[in-house]
Amino acid sequence: MAERNSDREARDPGSRAGGSGIPVGLLIALVIALLSGLGIGARYYVLGDVNPIHCLFSLFFSTNLLICYWETCLFFRRDYVEARAEHWRGWRRQTGRTPAVEFLTGRVPPGRIFSPTVWADVWATYSMIDSAYEDRGTFGFNADVGNGFVTPIPTLILYAAYTVKFLPAIIAGIIGAMLFWQWVYLSSLYWVSFFVAGSQKRITRGELYTYLIGPNAIWVFIPMFGLYVSVRLILDGSYGVLGG
Repeated sequence: MAERNSDREARDPGSRAGGSGIPVGLLIALVIALLSGLGIGARYYVLGDVNPIHCLFSLFFSTNLLICYWETCLFFRRDYVEARAEHWRGWRRQTGRTPAVEFLTGRVPPGRIFSPTVWADVWATYSMIDSAYEDRGTFGFNADVGNGFVTPIPTLILYAAYTVKFLPAIIAGIIGAMLFWQWVYLSSLYWVSFFVAGSQKRITRGELYTYLIGPNAIWVFIPMFGLYVSVRLILDGSYGVLGG
């Protein structure tokens, strides 16, 4: 009975919620869609247009805001992440299944949607790919915690500026250049630190591309494009690169 309860808790990030609640993957998609839709809708309402570049950054900024929340959960629930990672490691040995998939297909009760303990499991399952997130002294841990606390405000400022142009384009460009550069640099350095540590030897090629190369590529290449947009905002002195 104890083992059955443990397995249910592992599968269900809502902890002891049984089969009720919202699927984690669906909830994540809905949050990102809502945040992105607010910006796209506001731009259409104020400026009367829908711009593909603005849509891209609406999606990117919205995703970053959600991840920033997860990163603050990593900091405030760091002891739980370490203990939970051990749980997932043992669970993986016993079942042969992928913890990240189990987490995403688990369910969150409505009353626990904002629970830091629930979302700390993001990092506990990711620790199966990179154990750095079990060690608060590593680069990966501190880079993500730093992103969680430092980037929400400039992200919101840029999101609003790209949406309704409430700032002079040059100011938005300067903020963007600083913000996008740190994403390019830190994400690239995280890749380097992962391979220098030899962490790729502990996972399969599929896991490497699915959970490390792919997701982090988003935080390298979209910010690289963001640097281009920022430079255009500064040099042009207008939001022409974003349309409207």
